[in-house]
Amino acid sequence: MKPGRLSRRNGVAVLLGVLPSVLAVVLGLVACVRSVDGVPTAAPAAATPESAADLEALLVTAVPSGLPRLSDDRLRPPAGEKGVEDVARYSADPHRETKVLRNYGYRYGWERFWGSGGSGPVTGVFVDQFERRSGAAAYAADLAHNDAAHFRGAVRVNPPDLPGGCRLLTVEDPDPDTRLAGPAALAWCGHGAFSVSVTAVAESVEAAQEEVRAVLEEQLDRLPPH
Repeated sequence: MKPGRLSRRNGVAVLLGVLPSVLAVVLGLVACVRSVDGVPTAAPAAATPESAADLEALLVTAVPSGLPRLSDDRLRPPAGEKGVEDVARYSADPHRETKVLRNYGYRYGWERFWGSGGSGPVTGVFVDQFERRSGAAAYAADLAHNDAAHFRGAVRVNPPDLPGGCRLLTVEDPDPDTRLAGPAALAWCGHGAFSVSVTAVAESVEAAQEEVRAVLEEQLDRLPPH
């Protein structure tokens, strides 16, 4: 599968005409970007989502760093709800990507971002639902592999500070060619029929890892048990 969840936004996602960037917001959220305040809520009793709207209700609403939530519609392409065609369009070969996603049993997904504008810290959450556990696990593994190649880093499988089945990549000194705005941590996990990715760009790798760990823990808790 090409490209990964992060690298697929590299070169295609923009903010209101800003130059293409990784994760759109990673390179620089212009000052005019509108933020919406997130209010922490208790995790709901998780039931298996039957629609993208049901899935949205299970996404985390705030992040420990306190970054304000970014409005989905100010990103290009927009964050929020994702279907097979939306994800496939990130690829250089959407037709082939559509076939791959359908073979994985992709149903729908949701993207959500937090940031403060400018080129400062940013956190992103990506949750995708599949027909089968095997499809979700394979998708998460592919994203980790492709993004590791893009960011020229080594992925740690089952790192001790994350749940089993997760992968972690840290980038302390980003290569300018990757267009990453600062130290970052990226995690990918298979969780039953779900693939969950959390990314954070922060002032240090340690801060980014802590953000990812905490957000990932809450996000997994909000999903149905596997």
